Amino acid sequence: MAALAEPDVSLPDGLADALARVAALHPGCDLANPGTPSATVAILRQRHGVLDHLVLADSPIVLDSGSEYTVITDQRVDEVLPELQAEVARHETHTAGHREALQHLVLAQREVRNTPAGYWIAGTNPESAQHALTGSTELTRVRRAAAMSDGVSRLVTEYGMSTWDEVFETLQAGGPHALIETVRRVEKTDPTGIRWPRYKSGDDASVAFCTW
Repeated sequence: MAALAEPDVSLPDGLADALARVAALHPGCDLANPGTPSATVAILRQRHGVLDHLVLADSPIVLDSGSEYTVITDQRVDEVLPELQAEVARHETHTAGHREALQHLVLAQREVRNTPAGYWIAGTNPESAQHALTGSTELTRVRRAAAMSDGVSRLVTEYGMSTWDEVFETLQAGGPHALIETVRRVEKTDPTGIRWPRYKSGDDASVAFCTW
């Protein structure tokens, strides 16, 4: 937030500055370790009549123009290690086979994370910010917008249990809490991932909802 308060600072440069600052707060940690925590990023910033966006990894931003929805998402993580991802999907969640397959996938992902051969995500290397998907949209073309983690967007993209129209109607009527409750209700109908194979029963769910 501090890095992007100056409107002339680009979103990648602001994110890179933030990553460097956070890393500097932990001089006693082994920040080169592949297991160092990382995060997806979704940023919307209103500036001079436009909305700037940045998406890094699979937390999408959805823009509602009033007549159509634009989904901005980074799915590069899904393009790496397809064989190991398929092996995870073969098993029901909460089983020994699923845990073993998921551990193999996670360890392999760490080796290609933030490399040209893999995918990019916010971690200890500020360079990752320069690989984010970015752009701008005239504010007059946007009526509503939502930035969310993929633990929410999967209601549409993976489960197919809602449309973007329905997602925004839920947000308008009940806010993020109501939408997240909807996701959790759907997931409870398939707790072991038989209908919708996935890494865990329910993923982190966060939403920021904006209206103009």
